[in-house]
Amino acid sequence: MKGQRMAFLGIMAAVLMLCCREENAIPATATAEITETKYVALTFDDGPRASTTGRLLDGLRERGASATFFMIGQQIAGNEDLVRRMRDEGHQVGNHTWDHVKLQGLPEAAVSEEICKTDDAIWDILGDGTYWVRPPYGLLNQNQREWFSTPLVHWSVDPEDWKLLNTQKVVSAVLKKVQPGDIILLHDFYPTSVDAALQIVDKLEAQGYEFVTVEELMALYGVTPQPGEFYTSARKAAE
Repeated sequence: MKGQRMAFLGIMAAVLMLCCREENAIPATATAEITETKYVALTFDDGPRASTTGRLLDGLRERGASATFFMIGQQIAGNEDLVRRMRDEGHQVGNHTWDHVKLQGLPEAAVSEEICKTDDAIWDILGDGTYWVRPPYGLLNQNQREWFSTPLVHWSVDPEDWKLLNTQKVVSAVLKKVQPGDIILLHDFYPTSVDAALQIVDKLEAQGYEFVTVEELMALYGVTPQPGEFYTSARKAAE
């Protein structure tokens, strides 16, 4: 009896050891470590705004993410420190006209005034430079593009954050559509958009994405942007 009992205990110990090994083993279906970096550009229109842009810059700095800010000229006065922070913290600064007027159909003199006034406001803070343009609503006539000496930036992912004004809906809309090489459109004018942007960064960084400026994104895809040309994504531009 004693011998049988010892044999039984030996069998049970072997079974338990096998179960423990299986329990602690790495499943064959476990997610592989992310090795490929996927690049994307996060862009913000209509700022700067002290109450929201500052918090956004704080969050981007904490996450090591870069972005591109297309600023309205008349929003710059009083927010000069935010503009300096954008440059100093590695972000790209762009021109979104003086007062967000739709440029499509306007005469060249009116378009030039909208762009030049904003450039002057930026130059007064950051010095001379090439500040890429995003026309309001992304609209220009074909012939108007010839008037620009910088690349024109459109977008490939637009969650319409200005309409939703709902953080989780904006996050979901972006995550559902985003692909490497995309340019994401958001607005740093709304608290819900700032919250959404930081959540988007967290979730996409966990998937192996890196956030870079539009200019950096184009360079990473081997694209040399041309003046007066619209760019919706680096992936499409590289095709």
